[in-house]
Amino acid sequence: MDPEPLVRQYYDALDRHEYDVLEDVLAPEFVQRRPDRTFEDRESFVRFMREDRPNPDTSHELEAVVADGERAAARGRVRDGERVLFEFADFFDLEDGRITELETYSR
Repeated sequence: MDPEPLVRQYYDALDRHEYDVLEDVLAPEFVQRRPDRTFEDRESFVRFMREDRPNPDTSHELEAVVADGERAAARGRVRDGERVLFEFADFFDLEDGRITELETYSR
């Protein structure tokens, strides 16, 4: 899969609560690093998003997605309805059509 559509599918799955799709786009060894925590595998990340996300009714408004080979970056905002909660920059590593690593920065 092309990197850009894969990244967009990741955000769509989060926003639509499609956790089976989310699992499909993440490699089993997926790792996410962000300022407040690290998820060491796909299972713990998907479980957090399904069961423990502080505000599950948010959406990701993408400003830009750029990709080159097996790397991609996305910039956007997380919204709760009309209200912007924070801005983010995500950096993805991809392999064999799946996301293997995600580094997230927010403000």
